[in-house]
Parts: sequence; structure tokens; C-alpha cells
Amino acid sequence: MRVSSPQSRGERRGSTEKAKRISPCNLCVLCASVVSFLVFQLSAQTLQQAEALQKQRRYQDANEVFKALVAQHPRNAEYRVAWGRLFLEHNQSDDAAGLFQEALKLKKDDAGALLGLALIASDNYEAEAADLAHRALASDPKLVEAQELLARLALEDNDNAKATAEAKKALAMDPHSVQARAILATMDWLADKKDSSWDPHDARGYETVGHFFTLNRRYEEAIAWYRKAIALDPELYSARSQLGIDLMRLGQNQEAYQELKLCYDNQFQDKATVNSLRLMDTYKNYVTFKTDRTILKLNKKEADLLHPYFEAEMLKIIATYDKKYKFHLDHPVQIEVYPNHEDFAVRTLGMPGLGALGVTFGTVIAMDSPSGRPPGSFHWASTMWHEMSHVYTLTMTRSHVPRWFTEGIAVHEETAVSPEWGDRLSPEAIAAIKDKALLPVTGLDRGFIHPVMPAQVLVSYYQAGRICDYITDKWGWDTTLAMLKDFAANDDTATVIRKELKIEPAEFDKQFFALVEKENQNVVQHFSDWQDGMKQLMTLEQKKDWDGVIREGLKIRDFYPDYVEQHSVYEILAEAYTAKGDKADAMAELERYTKIGGRNPETLKLFARQLIAAGNKKEAAAVLDRINYIYPMDNEQHQMLGSLWLDLGNLPGAIREFRAVTEHDPLDPARAHYDLARAYDKDHQADRAKDELFAALEIAPSYRPAQKLLLELSDSVSK
Repeated sequence: MRVSSPQSRGERRGSTEKAKRISPCNLCVLCASVVSFLVFQLSAQTLQQAEALQKQRRYQDANEVFKALVAQHPRNAEYRVAWGRLFLEHNQSDDAAGLFQEALKLKKDDAGALLGLALIASDNYEAEAADLAHRALASDPKLVEAQELLARLALEDNDNAKATAEAKKALAMDPHSVQARAILATMDWLADKKDSSWDPHDARGYETVGHFFTLNRRYEEAIAWYRKAIALDPELYSARSQLGIDLMRLGQNQEAYQELKLCYDNQFQDKATVNSLRLMDTYKNYVTFKTDRTILKLNKKEADLLHPYFEAEMLKIIATYDKKYKFHLDHPVQIEVYPNHEDFAVRTLGMPGLGALGVTFGTVIAMDSPSGRPPGSFHWASTMWHEMSHVYTLTMTRSHVPRWFTEGIAVHEETAVSPEWGDRLSPEAIAAIKDKALLPVTGLDRGFIHPVMPAQVLVSYYQAGRICDYITDKWGWDTTLAMLKDFAANDDTATVIRKELKIEPAEFDKQFFALVEKENQNVVQHFSDWQDGMKQLMTLEQKKDWDGVIREGLKIRDFYPDYVEQHSVYEILAEAYTAKGDKADAMAELERYTKIGGRNPETLKLFARQLIAAGNKKEAAAVLDRINYIYPMDNEQHQMLGSLWLDLGNLPGAIREFRAVTEHDPLDPARAHYDLARAYDKDHQADRAKDELFAALEIAPSYRPAQKLLLELSDSVSK
């Protein structure tokens, strides 16, 4: 997966459609009188009856009984906890959390309420889940569900030893614990053991197994476990929904739709189910392009524009990775490109609010379109190389590779293509280095699954990438490939490091941390100076104090050279030099900005214009071509680049760029078709040139340049 921002996996921005809900009661005066009447009419109702209705999945009936019970016993925390569990089972975690918090106000250390909040935190992969579960156990040492949750959390972090210990504690509390047995069995089955003595023989147990196979990107096996759960309990719609979503992830949309629709029709209408169904209804708006090795799905509104760029890059990546990984994929790679980021998020998780740019499911990749992000914020080609790396590492290892290593290799590949690609050193990574908050390599997976700080996922991507850079630089790429083979054989991180690097994991951490601290010493030492300087620089820029801007900018620029985001020092200095008529120094700053990885299309176009003015057409074309990998929705850039390549003799490139203009709502369509005709004419494709000229003249019959070229072509044919 490729991420763009330090966004917790637990963040959610709401659904595209509200799922069917049961309604809690705020016990207003009118409602209280109604409830009092219900209590009188249903005085025989008890907590046991409410829970019995819940087990029968009669949620609305159970809800009414809980309303009555809470109204009759407003100081009873247990009823609020039980009511909260009803909402939690019905996928209304916000309502559930509210009731759990109310219960804690009534009873400070209520174990059930703490457990409920722990379960919600766990569903959102929040680090506080473990702390809440420990607090619940401290309040009730016999609360087996809290102990089961601790085992689950440990296994999500790929800490098998801890997961085993926690699961066995749960079994000591309850020898029949389905979840504890499922955790222990999962570890056996993830290690490719055919049988397990811990087989839970239970639908919810197999649902848990399916969850872990999904988390480990082993989707086909996850699907098999969900099917096994449903065979035992056809009404376990939570498992059926996850089955549908995993089928959807692998592109098996017809069956996915059937499973999700069945959930919806039976009142299991959580956000993931509803949103996934709505997304599949939009698939009619997509078109598919195929080669022997690629499948590309694009939205119709931008398919003609993006197709040449995306398909060419896919084929280039496959040719490169076949050689580099010494591995040939036996299935085409499918990439789906979503112009609406929320559609992409639903496609990947079944939920909106995802902070990623791309996600890989076996040989299927879903990613944002460059049109789905602000110009300059997304390098689609870098994301594609990242995700395609996952296709190889996951396929080669049968998805046995740990998350940190596959993500680390993918980050490494971005800058291996070009030093300008990949993410720059972020302020969050700088802070982690300064605070010595990087994780040990054997625990790095935890940084991706249960982050303990808002930016830890982003920092973990940085750390994993630098680790793989370090391994490749010091031990060689063949060692990286050897490590992949070891992971495919189910060796753990510590074993692989000892085997291939001939070093203890703790010593590896020591050497790696020292390297990172040394190479970032300057920026860590001066980061606060850079922050203060940036504030002053912005003030000077607003005042148009260009001498002050140049003085302060040169002072702080090299404190944090990787910063090329909005209002970078390079751009501000270029603005100041330009205002003072110093073209040479302005170009020098824009060149620095470009080579360090700056992505603002407007800034890059400005630099290209300056290069053209200086007579450097070849370098200007290279700068403009960078924008194709960032934001190929810019007609001005395509026109400029097409003209440069036409002058430089790159006729296929000129044809591609001028065609991009014609396919993207040009302001002057007659000019766009004429430019494309010129390129076809120089490439000796007279028939295509005439077609474009006829198109131009159909739009503007009196367009003289098109008339003249058409006459020349006709005269040439007649001669």
C-alpha cells in the first residue's frame, strides 16, 4: 500500500450512504413518558429477554426492551453496556461508544464498558485497544473476552509468541474459548500447517481466521475460511459481508455483489456493505483496456487521456521487474484507477476515509487517478511502481512476506526508478528520528497496524524504505531477493536477518539507527531553526521585501533541503530573484526544486519556460515530461511539450502529447487537432493528418493554418 499522509487507519469521514440504523433514546420528557407506558405494558421484560432477542437478530425488538430497561433503571450501568453491545453488533459504533461512556460515568471502572470501548478501538486499529482491554481485565480478571482481544491484537502485530501466551491465558479462564482456539489455529494455518489441534469448529472462529488471512493479504485463503464460517452459520452476515468484500478485492464482482446484496436484504447494512454495493453500481462508467500482460480499468471520462500513459508505464514496470526480481508473473496485472478518492477507498476497504494512494490485492491494484488529488500532491507513476512491486513480492512469497518488508521494498523501488520520485523526508520522520521513536525491525509491523501516534504509519513507511535501501546498499540486491525466499518459507524477521545479514536484530537496529541519525543530523539539528525561519520568510514575502527574502531564504534553505511542499524555500527564492531581475539565480533555485523532487505543475512549467527562453529546449522538455507522471490533466503542459518534441524530432512523443490535448476538453479544439495533424504529417502519417485537419475544419471552417496544411497534403498526394 502506498500512503499519502499521517492518517490513522481508524479515521473515518462518514459513509456515502447511511446504513439502516436502530435508534437510541435520549430519554427526553416526552420519550420518558412513552417508555414508562412501555415498561408498564411490558413489565415482564428482562435483560435476559433483550439479549435473547439480540441473539435472534431481532434488533429492533431488542432495542425497545433495552430502552425500557434503561428508563426503568437509569443508574444501572450494566443495562447501558448490554444496550451498547447491541449497537456494536449492529455496526453502530458511535451509538455504542456513547452508551459505554455513560456506563463509565455511572461506574468508573465498569469492565463491560471498558471492553466495549476496546472492541471499538480494535475495529479501528487504534493502539489504545490494548490499554482498554488491560483496564477491563484489571476490573474483572475473569473477563475472558478481554483476554481474547489481547491475543487478537498481538497476532495482528505479527507477535506470535505474545499471541500464543495471551490466547492460552484465555483458555485457562475458559477451556472452550472459541476465539482463543481460533487465534492459536490461525497461527498454525498461516504457517501452512494442514491441520491444527486448535481447530475451533465454529463459525465465528472461522470468521476470525478469515480476518487474519485477509490482514496478511492472503485473500483467496481468507475467502475459503469465510465460506467455511457461512457453511456453519448461513446467517453470520458479518462473515458474509467480508466474503463479498474479499471477492470484490480480487475482481470477482458478480459473486461479490450477490453476497453483499444478500447481507443488505437481511438487514446487515453496515457502511462497508452499503458503500461497496453503491460502488459496484458505478462500474458501468468504466472501460477496460487489455494486453497480454495488463488489464487497465479507467473511468470513461478520462480513459482516452490516461490510457497511453498508464498502459505504457505498466508494461515498462513489468519488463523491469521480471528481470530485477528474476520472476515471471503467470497472470496479467489489473489496475483500476478511480477519479473519486472516496470510491477508491470503498474499493479497497469498503469504507471511505482511506489515506492511501494505492492498494494491491494479489495481482489486482486499485489506485487514485491523478484527477482525484490536487495538482502536484500525487505522483501516480511513483505509486504505480510501488504497488507493482507488491504484486511481485506478494506473488513470489505467496503473501508470506511481513508487511514491513514488502512495504519497505516498495518504497525503495520508488527512488530506485528516479531519485526525484518517492516521498521526501517528512517533518514527522524528522521528529521520530530526533525523539528516537523508530521501532525495532522485529516490531516494525506494529507501526503499520496499531500506530501509537498519529504519524506512525507514515514514519513506518519511511523507516521500512530506508531499511531496504540500507540492506541493498550494504549487502546487495541479491540478498534482498534471498530474504524474500526465506520469508516465503515462513521464516520470521529475526531468523531472516540472522541468516542473510549475519547479524543479530538488535545489532542491526543499532547500526541502522546510527546511520539514519548521521545522515539526517543536519536537518534534525536545525529543524526548529528552519520552522522559525519559514515563518519569517513568509512574512517577508508578503511584504515583498525581496532582499530580506533572499537573505533569510539562503540562510535556512539547506537546513531542510527535502522540503518541496507548498511554499518551499526554493519557490520563494525564485520569486524573489525574478522580482529583482536575476534570471540566472531564479533558474538555479527552480533547478534545485526540480531535482530534489518538487511536484507543483505550475512551478515546473515556469522553470520550463525559463529554459525555453534560454534556448535549452531538450532540458525544458524533460522538465515538462515530469508533469506527465504527476498531473497529466494539464493541457497547456501537453501543448508546450508537444511543440518541443516536434521541434526536437521526437515525433511519437509529440503525437502523444498533442493527442492528449484533443482528448481533454481543449480551449481551442481546432488548434488542438491542427497541432496533432502537424505531428502526424512530420511522421509521414498523411491519412491521420488529414483526419485531424478535417476535424479542425469541422469545428472552425475558416481556420487558415488547417486549410493551408490540408492543401499541401492534397497537392503532395496529387503529385
